[in-house]
Amino acid sequence: MEESLSFTKSIIEGLNLKETNPRQLSPLVLAYIGDCAYDLIIKTMIVSEGNTQVNKMNKQASSLVKAEAQSIMIGGLEALLTEDEEAIYKRGRNAKSYTSAKNASITDYRRATGFEALVGYLYLTNQFDRLVELVKIGLELDEMKTRKPTNRRTNEI
Repeated sequence: MEESLSFTKSIIEGLNLKETNPRQLSPLVLAYIGDCAYDLIIKTMIVSEGNTQVNKMNKQASSLVKAEAQSIMIGGLEALLTEDEEAIYKRGRNAKSYTSAKNASITDYRRATGFEALVGYLYLTNQFDRLVELVKIGLELDEMKTRKPTNRRTNEI
């Protein structure tokens, strides 16, 4: 039986890329890739609900990926993080960024950067089950339910 590769492993091997150690990457680099990974998870969730106007999908995604929403999520997840995950989150949160949020408070922006650093770390270390588990728990927080799209087939969140 052929061994299946992870998504990231397929990218690295398929494009002949050099593997990097995520622990050696700056927290802002982890946040950079984490932003994309989280966006892909949210868009996958929205697309799975079926066809609708793309601008409506984008509006739903935007409400879940903005700094304020990520700050709410990490606030609800902090107590569930392992010691290692908490350290990655704090490195991202405390990193000196030379950009600022357009539509978020400094606190939300920093917490969101920490969240994205954690997502990036979990993505690059192929901890997909843990990543999805944390996102699912975060989306089920009461504060997030008003942002989360309703399953149009079952009217459930």
